[in-house]
Formats: sequence, structure tokens, C-alpha cells
Amino acid sequence: MDNFTIKDLEQLSGIKAHTLRIWEQRYNFLKPQRTDTNIRYYSNEELKTILNISLLNKNGFKISHIDKMSGQQIRENILSLSPQEAQQERLVNELVKHMIDLNIEEFEKLLDSYILSRGIERAISHIIFPFLEKIGVLWQTNYINPAQEHLVSNIIRQKLIMGIETTQPIRMLKTSVVLFLPEGEHHEIALLYLQYILKTRGAKIYYLGTNVPRKDLAYIIDLKNPDCIFTHLTSNSHPSFNLGNFVSYMKKITQHRPLYISGMVTQRFESKIQAPVFIKKSLQEVMKVIELLN
Repeated sequence: MDNFTIKDLEQLSGIKAHTLRIWEQRYNFLKPQRTDTNIRYYSNEELKTILNISLLNKNGFKISHIDKMSGQQIRENILSLSPQEAQQERLVNELVKHMIDLNIEEFEKLLDSYILSRGIERAISHIIFPFLEKIGVLWQTNYINPAQEHLVSNIIRQKLIMGIETTQPIRMLKTSVVLFLPEGEHHEIALLYLQYILKTRGAKIYYLGTNVPRKDLAYIIDLKNPDCIFTHLTSNSHPSFNLGNFVSYMKKITQHRPLYISGMVTQRFESKIQAPVFIKKSLQEVMKVIELLN
């Protein structure tokens, strides 16, 4: 993709569109093109530039000073950032840049290097999930080419599966858990991460995967009688999917068993939900639930 709106830049960089417009007027690093109807759009290179500039600006560099830096000076200053949060954001930005360029070899090399030095769990929580959150809105609104999504998602998926296969439990929970995605939901990465985390805790896991028909889910719940159920909703493509209706149906088939629903779809859901269904709007909230299992 080579056609980002100012809202895309806001989403990916964390810099408000109003601020970006001011920077355009005062400085030289952003030079958007305009459509026939006078709407700004930005190239891949401008996206990468603003990611670099926003990172330096968040870490104490004045924008007027950044404007005078060469590309090499900007890169050197980014590499010199020392706080852990800055380093993590730098790596997330690198993943975004490699995805935009379809530089899959470098994307995978960066992930492999971090996993080797920090482990798969830290890689997921510190760079993979922030990366997915940063570009998630663009995926939902089709501002990123599906080919880009498939390529990077499959790399991440492979790393998670490898982690699941090789990990050894550090605890032995008595809890049994069903993990599934409903019909129309195909984004599996978060669910695989939950499988990894639960396996490290020694939980008994029934992993149903993506696009699970309701009757099949009901059958497994009735047959295996799990202690709890988890699902994660990123961007459901089923034409009739409605979160409120889904919650109502799930209450019927889960009966007394707690069901935890997380994911981007829940961010827009404001209705009150009663037990045994629980909406968890962040990875941190889901992790708190898992830590309380016994």
C-alpha cells in the first residue's frame, strides 16, 4: 500500500491529525500529495518518516531539532534511545515498516532475534501484540493490503505454534478450558497466544480454532464440561454477526460456566453484561483472569 490518509498516520504514530497538519505547515519532513478532491494522502516513505519522528519526539527531542536532522542522524538517535519502552516502540515501528515494504525476511529476522534473546512470551506481550494493536484498525478498514496481513500473520502464527509445541508447564492448573473463535472469525493469533499462556500454566485445553459452528461448540461444551471458555473477536466477517446476540446465545449454551470475551470488537460494545459472560477489553485484563485460575 502506498496511499495513507492523515487518520492512518494518526493511528500508526500516535500523533494527532491536528498536530500533523501543523507540522506540515512549519517543517519540511512531510509533503503529502492530494487527490482531485484536495484530500491529503501519504506515501510509504512518509509513513516511515513520521514513525521515526514521533518516536524521537516522544522521547524528548524537539520537533524543530528533528526537522534539521539528516536521515542518518535520525536513525542514529533512534538507536541511541535507552528506556525499555522506547526500545520496544522502536522494534514495533520496525515491524510496521517491514510489513509496509513487504520485507518479510527482515520482519521474521527481527522476531527471531527478539524471541531468541527474550523468549516467546515477552516477544508476544512486548512487541507482537503492540504491533497488532497498532495496525488492527487499518486491517479492519481495508487500508492495508490483505497480502500484507496474510504474510505477517502467518509468520507470527508459526512462531506461536512453535512456542506452544516446545513450552513446558511451570504450574499444574486443575482448570479445563475451551478456546474457540465463532463463525466468521478467522484471526487466530490472540487465541494461539492464550493457548500458549494456558499451556505454560498446565491447564487442560480444548482448542477448537477458528470459524467454529455454534452447534459444534455446544456439543464440545456439553461433552467435555470445561471449567471456563475463552474467545477473542478481532473482526468478524459473518454477515449476521452481532455481539449482543452472540452473548445471549452463549449464555444459553455455557450455562453456569464463565465465558471471557476479548478483542477489538468488544471496544465498541457498551451494553452491560451479566455473569457468567465477562467482557475483557485488554490483554492485561485477560491475563489477570488467567492468573486467578487454579
